[in-house]
Amino acid sequence: MSLSLGIDLGTSGVRTAVLSENGALLSQARGTYGAGQASREPEAWWAAAETCLTDQIASLRAAGHDPREIATVSVDGTSGSMVLVDDSLAPVTPALMYSDAGFEAEAAAIAALAPDPHITRGSGSSLARLLHLQKDPNAVRATHVLHQADFILARLRGQGGVSDENNALKLGYDPETGAWPAWFAEAGVRPSLLPRVVEAGAHLGPVDPALALRLGLSETLQVHAGTTDSLAAFLAAAPLETGCAVTSLGTTMAIKIVSDTRIDAPQMGLYAHRLGGRWLVGGASNTGGGALLEVFSGAELAALSERIDPDAASPFDFYPLSRPGERFPVNDPALPPRLTPRPEDDVAYLHGLLESIARIEARCYALIAELGGPSPKRIITAGGGAQNTAWTRIRSRVLAKPVTAATHAEAAIGAARLPLLAAQVGSGEP
Repeated sequence: MSLSLGIDLGTSGVRTAVLSENGALLSQARGTYGAGQASREPEAWWAAAETCLTDQIASLRAAGHDPREIATVSVDGTSGSMVLVDDSLAPVTPALMYSDAGFEAEAAAIAALAPDPHITRGSGSSLARLLHLQKDPNAVRATHVLHQADFILARLRGQGGVSDENNALKLGYDPETGAWPAWFAEAGVRPSLLPRVVEAGAHLGPVDPALALRLGLSETLQVHAGTTDSLAAFLAAAPLETGCAVTSLGTTMAIKIVSDTRIDAPQMGLYAHRLGGRWLVGGASNTGGGALLEVFSGAELAALSERIDPDAASPFDFYPLSRPGERFPVNDPALPPRLTPRPEDDVAYLHGLLESIARIEARCYALIAELGGPSPKRIITAGGGAQNTAWTRIRSRVLAKPVTAATHAEAAIGAARLPLLAAQVGSGEP
């Protein structure tokens, strides 16, 4: 049997998953980075990955599988998290995480040269982080800039200098032209740090033999290019078919849909990542579960939802936000929450809030269609909101589409599917 291994570097820890050659989930494991600021330390990323792999291999053996049958491995990581390393793949600067922002001087240098709009603009952009890292006194010893997934893949192979199109997109790489912007050097980017960019899931080469021996893996294990955590989560939840969409209902609401056409609107946080010969178009709204929890507790949400008639339309029109500001489908950093008028009946109030979020979701998908993308054929739901059956029925009615909960949503499963997807695309399979 030929098995596939996926490694997910998330915000709270590391997850791994092993799939059979037909994509069935065989085993999973998880680990943590450690206490304090360990989640920001690249060596802690690698230590957690090794520990999780050790546990994964033990779990696989306990299930009756030989870990030496793992033939492929890929990795996903948080989008925009990066570090500068030297020739030996040792970090020479601190890591900057996807959520780090405030690099105003770097943003100004970018704004003077980048088109408007452009994915690299803003004080929290990946490019602003790279320019800031280059100012570190130790950056003179740097050889590569590595995203979080790139760092783990480099350690697996024993060599760096490669990234995937999905992680490189927010750094400014254009997957259609296959090039970095011509103005990068003028903005201060050291071209020698930039990685060679390949398609997500592309074959990179064999695992480091010494690492394979230490972990009990086959020396013929092949390493494949990775992707971002959100794209891996999509691959875990849904097939890569045009019109298939995933809505993630967590603290905020993120949507992604498979398109044959690239749709980019960076001014509202709408981006297209190339994946498996198609485009995965996605954006995120600030509405979602966080806004609901500003009004009701988790227990209240569950109890009140059971009393809602999901087949009846709510007359209320809200815009639930936990604080002012929206990204998509409305780009307004000052957009105020609209949570009134509040009815006396809490069931009616929650019904209105849930239905209003469903209408925002519908506007997101409608806007993508207006920009030339597909309308969703079906919508798969991930995140905590997927467990609310009343909300699912409300959304199906408002969206006029079948809405189902994802069987799997763990990004590690999506990372394990990447090499399998690359093989299907290479063989011409749909």
